[in-house]
Amino acid sequence: MSPLHVVWFKRDLRVRDHWPLLRASRSGAVLALYCFEPSQLQQPDAAPRHRSFVEASLAELAHDLARANIRLMVWQGEVADALGAVRAVHPLAGLWSHEETGNLASYARDRAVAGWCREHGVRWIELPQVGVVRRLRDRDHWNAEWEAFMAADVAPLPGVAPNLPAELVTLVGALPETPAEASPFQRGGRRAGVAVLRDFLDGRAAQYRGGISSPLKAPTACSRLSPYLAWGNVSMREVVRATRARAAELADLPREQRPARLLASLRAFESRLHWHCHFIQKLESEPSLEVRNMHRGYDGLREADYDRSRFEAWARGETGVPLVDACMAMLQQTGWLNFRMRAMLMSFASYQLWLHWREPGLHLARLFTDYEPGIHWPQVQMQSGVTGINALRVYNPVKQARDHDPNGVFVRRWLPALRQVPDAWLFEPWKMPDNVQAACGVRIGRDYPAPVVEPEYGLRAARARIAEWRQRPGLKDEARRVFLQHGSRKGPTTRRRKPKPTSAMAQPDLFDSLENA
Repeated sequence: MSPLHVVWFKRDLRVRDHWPLLRASRSGAVLALYCFEPSQLQQPDAAPRHRSFVEASLAELAHDLARANIRLMVWQGEVADALGAVRAVHPLAGLWSHEETGNLASYARDRAVAGWCREHGVRWIELPQVGVVRRLRDRDHWNAEWEAFMAADVAPLPGVAPNLPAELVTLVGALPETPAEASPFQRGGRRAGVAVLRDFLDGRAAQYRGGISSPLKAPTACSRLSPYLAWGNVSMREVVRATRARAAELADLPREQRPARLLASLRAFESRLHWHCHFIQKLESEPSLEVRNMHRGYDGLREADYDRSRFEAWARGETGVPLVDACMAMLQQTGWLNFRMRAMLMSFASYQLWLHWREPGLHLARLFTDYEPGIHWPQVQMQSGVTGINALRVYNPVKQARDHDPNGVFVRRWLPALRQVPDAWLFEPWKMPDNVQAACGVRIGRDYPAPVVEPEYGLRAARARIAEWRQRPGLKDEARRVFLQHGSRKGPTTRRRKPKPTSAMAQPDLFDSLENA
């Protein structure tokens, strides 16, 4: 009886550029495994919209694996139990997976899986998936490691694997079905991810620089790749390489034909890809950032002042501040919002409402289809001003509305109750005189909420409290510790016009065939 290799899929739902899958397939018979784990699904950052995205991705993944004669086993239960069920009918030679930077529950799960493997003599091989370094000693050489990872070969598709023994085919059961219901969220799956990347690089990217801050322009100006990267439908390395290849192609045009705006946008986009891994590295290096302040000197800043009624008004999108409520409405209905507006939501919760970041962070995690713990929690803390190494980012939602939605198109789209409010009062409707409220048919406190807090007053109070807190002794010493562990040393180390030739460059282009996954 030949041993079996299990490839455990997590946030890497693809077959291309999947080194654990490729290496396992070269070692013998392979069974692919995905687990809907109760211990993870019951966490406060999990949401049905995440599962819907994963289910669509799994249906496509099963189809792509079948082309290599690999079956996907979707298990409703814990990973160790799934491995035990497989081992009960067939010996295991090894467990293969990508490293994952997740929440604390995923770390606990990984420890349990490692213990199971030790107990049963099964070797677990974990390989990096993004430019994040496990057990990183310091940040000084991180950028070089990131570049080396992105320049490494893209794993090709696996060859045809040997047939599974009949008893395992029975255990695996039927292939997962593609969800039939329509969804307002971006749909999971590699083909959708590749199509979004192609559409972005072929034209939409020209809007990126200068368009990503506006809630009106961002839905098309942004790449919209975030859920496909978060759930691993496409790999970071593929996106970096495709972006660089596109930039090199454009740079080779005669000077008068080069699209300067598009080239500048591609450089800005690549910088954000580097930034993506930079933030995930923070949580990888300090997993407790999910639940405690990065800068411990800010412990106690807001915790004792938590106001549940303010949080609930913010979470429902009923703060009475139009841009805040419009952003929350869009996020609730679509699962996506551009970065500046995400930051504004978190800033408003932290400063004007003076809420500790944990509960607002969990609420946003459940709403983001593209929830990526490694980016999310360091960003939540940064926007709340508790990292000690970043400038305070305090957003005034009235000013942001005037800057990025000057004609009120975004606010009126997502807040129908305010569609008849005149432009002069749209972003501060609580200031409307009674006769204007009567004329436009919007009574503040009845048709639209009165503000939970007047934004300017909330900002002044927050700034005063922060300034007072910063006088405490020891904060600078703690900030130095934070910087040594998490601070950025330098941006991307190269801005190449042409990608360096490697063996990976001879492989089929990312867009050659969607049918080749």
